[in-house]
Amino acid sequence: MNASRFDGIVVGATLVTLDTDAGYGLVADGALGWKDAMLAYVGPRAGLPADLASIAGEVVEADGVVTPGLVDCHTHAVFAGDRAAEFEQRLQGASYEEIARAGGGILSTVRAVRDASEDALFAESLPRAQALVADGATTLEIKSGYGLDFDNERKMLRVARKLGERCGVDVRTTYLAAHALPPEFAGNPAGYIDSAIEWLPKLHAEGLVDAVDAFCEGIGFSPAQTRRMFEAARDLGLPVKLHADQLSDLGGAALAAGFGGLSADHIEHTGEDGVRAMAANGTVAVLLPGAFHVLRETKLPPFDLLRAHGVPMALATDCNPGTSPLLSLRQAMQLGCTHFKLTPEEALRGTTVNAAKALGLHDRGVLRVGMRADFVHWRIRRPAELCYWLGGSLAHGVFAGGKRVA
Repeated sequence: MNASRFDGIVVGATLVTLDTDAGYGLVADGALGWKDAMLAYVGPRAGLPADLASIAGEVVEADGVVTPGLVDCHTHAVFAGDRAAEFEQRLQGASYEEIARAGGGILSTVRAVRDASEDALFAESLPRAQALVADGATTLEIKSGYGLDFDNERKMLRVARKLGERCGVDVRTTYLAAHALPPEFAGNPAGYIDSAIEWLPKLHAEGLVDAVDAFCEGIGFSPAQTRRMFEAARDLGLPVKLHADQLSDLGGAALAAGFGGLSADHIEHTGEDGVRAMAANGTVAVLLPGAFHVLRETKLPPFDLLRAHGVPMALATDCNPGTSPLLSLRQAMQLGCTHFKLTPEEALRGTTVNAAKALGLHDRGVLRVGMRADFVHWRIRRPAELCYWLGGSLAHGVFAGGKRVA
């Protein structure tokens, strides 16, 4: 071991390294040391000198469990207003598609976002980001898609970047202009895609876009329109991901995989051809149990096929005002276990190492020397408790890049 001084060390807790192909990779009475925002020691306390103060600027004696920082790889956390009235309408019998076709759904949030100033949008979105971080998220993906014109898509992406700065975590931004058809383009989806493609390089040049997404669905955009969006992303060297096969199987998962997509998300209706394409191209399946729960869906994603073909499964909150007003990635893990019958280990891998893969990030998601010092100290005795408890505050300390952020 390099005896150079650590910036900090946490000792005494059980480490859940996930640095194995299977199992939690537990280290009892463990020690986690970091320097310059990177992990520099992961192992038993016994592997360090007895006088920890002589090698570390900060020594934290801890019990409980330490895991990698959680990665929320699919959110729409930047928005204005809420859609509680639509929640009530659905419980009174209206379908998601009926609400959307009547001008509700995404377009009602578009109106609220367009009416909000950038400062107001930031102020309204900040508590949501802070809630996600407080419950263990050290990396957030945040999409645009409620602006649907250049200025408002830009506003959303700028707010997302500012949230990362304020919360002290890494925010990965996704351009989702192909989310819904704005009223000024009614009846002209091809023209809207032309405009969305035109805006993309300008926003990318400002450093506001890390990936490109689309909503490929009967009430969204066709596979052909989605393909045009993805071709524009590819021309800029940007990775793609897709809201795929949520309401019907339009071949969205296979389409995303054909572009080497980072992930195909939702995928309740994806068939075996789509799963095979995902496996062949390394595309992660992002499961979103929050929307499944709120919409009271019954069509389950193809878990057996995903497992059989070795497709990594990630979990995310899908935090959004309409179908998944979920402010806890840990609750998404619990829903993944109860609704989707994931094991607690699968749920934890789905919000760490596999979620990082879904963002194209290979420097986080496990506790290993050389990885980012993103970790969470939990008030629990065993990892399964993260999926066992409903609600409550289990995170004792959340660290991103070795700095405490919650």
